[in-house]
Amino acid sequence: MAALDLFGRRWALRILWELREGPLGARALLGRCEGLSSSVLYQRLRELADAGLAVGDDGTWALTVLGAEVGEAIAPLDAWSRRWADEIGPDVAGTTG
Repeated sequence: MAALDLFGRRWALRILWELREGPLGARALLGRCEGLSSSVLYQRLRELADAGLAVGDDGTWALTVLGAEVGEAIAPLDAWSRRWADEIGPDVAGTTG
């Protein structure tokens, strides 16, 4: 239940998703997450760090090994969502590309 609570918080999964390919600074994360405020970003990053999923160093954030495993765990959801978007159309699915 703790994982569902954490992942259910707005922007938490998106931040993990954006960090999956490597470390990013806060400015880059904000640029990739339109509508995310800096205060919410830092709150989520602290929560993810407290949960052992992310680590910050000199303003750059990266996934821990455990955090990277979350990306592997949600990869099937990503594949499904792409099929869903293809079937119902990107306007309905809310995809951006």
